[in-house]
This record gives sequence, C-alpha cells and structure tokens, in this order.
Amino acid sequence: MDADVIIIGAGVVGAALAYGVAKTGRTVVVLDGGDRDLRAARANFGLVWVQGKGSDAPAYSLLTRQSSDLWPEFRNELANRSPLALDYSRPGGLAFCLSETEYENRAAINERTHNQGAEADTAMVDRAELERMLPALTLGPDVVGASYCKLDGHVNPLQLLASLHHAIPSMGGKIMFRNPVEKIVPVAGGFNVIAAQGTLQAPRVIVAAGLATPTLTEPLGLSVPLRSERGQILVTERLAPILPFPGSGLRQSADGTIMIGATNENVADIGVTVSSATQLALRAMRIVPALGSARLVRQWAGMRVLPLDKTPIYAESLDYPGLFAAACHSGVTLAAAHAAMIAPAMASGHLPDQFAPFSNGRFNVQKCA
Repeated sequence: MDADVIIIGAGVVGAALAYGVAKTGRTVVVLDGGDRDLRAARANFGLVWVQGKGSDAPAYSLLTRQSSDLWPEFRNELANRSPLALDYSRPGGLAFCLSETEYENRAAINERTHNQGAEADTAMVDRAELERMLPALTLGPDVVGASYCKLDGHVNPLQLLASLHHAIPSMGGKIMFRNPVEKIVPVAGGFNVIAAQGTLQAPRVIVAAGLATPTLTEPLGLSVPLRSERGQILVTERLAPILPFPGSGLRQSADGTIMIGATNENVADIGVTVSSATQLALRAMRIVPALGSARLVRQWAGMRVLPLDKTPIYAESLDYPGLFAAACHSGVTLAAAHAAMIAPAMASGHLPDQFAPFSNGRFNVQKCA
C-alpha cells in the first residue's frame, strides 16, 4: 500500500480531510486535478457562516455550529503548522434587510431554525441598533435592519487552502499536484487509484473532487447527486476600515478591500457578465451608498458544488468498504468539522450513526420508503 488513505481532490474539502487524516497519525496521499479544473476555493466569498444554514435540516444546522465552534482552535493549529498568514476572525455576522418583507422573511428563518432545537444565537436588530453597531457607516435609506449571529466569522479562503497545503506535508502527508485521476479500481485489501502520474494503492479512498466526484464514484455504484451553480463576486480597492462585521454578500477583508457578492446562476461556465456586476453593485450601494465612489478592481466567477438538497453528502460505499465521498458547498465553514470529525471517521473505515442524515441514501426515495 502507498498510503493508509488516498484523497482525491486537493481543494478546501479534500485538503481539510487530508489534514484531519494526518492528525490521526495515518499516512495520506492527496491527488490534485489539472490546472484548468474548477476550484471553488478560488472563487469563495470567505464566510465561516452559521445563520440560515440548515434552517430545514437540523443535522446540517448542528454540524455548522459545531464547525464554527471548532474554527478558532483549527485556525490556531494551522498557524502552528504553517508560517503562512491566515486572516480569520469571528466577530459575528450580519444579513442586511432592505425591506420590511426581507426583515420578516429573515426573522422567520431564524425562528424556524431555533424551533428545530438550535441555540438562540441569531437575533434581529432594527436600523437604530444597526447604526450603533456600524458607527463608521452611513446606511442607505432602504436598510430597515439586519439579522445578527454571534457565531459567524470570515476568513481568506486562498490563505486557508495554502495553509492546509503547507501543513499536510509537514505532518507526513503528500500532495501530488497536476495528477488527475482516471478511475478507481477495487482490489484485494483496498483500491487501485489510476492517475496521470501512475497507479497508487490504499485500503481507504475518499473522493472529494467537487463536481467531478460523481464521475469517479458512480461507476462503483456510489451515487453522489450534485448540481452546479455559478456565483459572481466583485472586489473594490482598499478602503479604510468601515465594516467591522462580515455580511452576507458584503464584507471587508483584512487588507481593506470590500467583497461584494454573490449571484446564484444556473449557468455552466465561469464567465463574468456586466448585468451581474450591475446587480451586485446596486444592492451594495443600497446598503452602503459611499461604495458608489469606490473603484472596482476585480470581478470573477466560480461554480458552487451543490448537493440536490444543499445539505452536505458524506457517503460510504456498501459494496466496496473503504470507499467514501464528501461533497458540499460549505467547504470553508465546515473545514474545521471536516478535519476534526469527518476525516477521522472515514479514515477508521466507517461513518458513525451521527452522520446518517448526510448519507447519499436520502436521495433514494424507494429505499427510504
């Protein structure tokens, strides 16, 4: 065997899982794809977000909160294992409301989440309270208030990925870049993973290859139903600190730039459009009119990895024990939980019952019935 665990995919999900496997003392090899593969981390908004997540899926809501609580320690561990900068903070987060209807809808989401047994960590704040929270801002006249969650934070996703890539080899792991996987072949005692740079063998294989995951798992009967969605983001020039809290669709990074996002488009390419830039900019200026004088320096798009019900998939093959898949669109938020909870479970060879709500079996209506 070439490793205890082979992980296919070196994005934030795969890298966090590899980091978690390495922490257990097992050997891990991570196989990255080609340079032109879609990289969700490169287009990620960078929120470590709790509010609104899993409002109709209690297990997802709980996992999100667990990961948020694990993030400070996760960040400190990475800082000790990697000299690279990792800008992370957890001041709480805001979801701005630009009408009474938006305010009421957001309040309903919070109430529904709390009614499922979640802690009351999210509260509605009216405009007067919001102005006290944001003394450096003059809010637009359409802002009626916001939802505030004390558990929310934000991080630079590129720094996160770079820190994970630095930490994994320092813990005895190996990352093989530009090594796309062609297929997975079950063999006695494990699996052969056939890739561009040769064949590797391990008793455990975790596929975390984003939108390419089903291509590798479905030939072995492991279904991972996914769809894609394009999101576009704008970035301004560096400004003096004005936003002390990250917001859904509006946050100020540690270097002073303002990130504005993100669209939700049923489009299969990563091109950018003027119409989306206009849509994003207009909403941002309704919240903070002063942004109308800020220069935009960049616009980009990326593809979200979305399970059909938007809840993460942690799948385990019943036909080929040792084969797993992980897919979600909350790779940054869940990175700490992936390292501390999901990775050790998969590396041990079996997902415990607490992760049953995330099984791919939930999509098989006949089986569930």
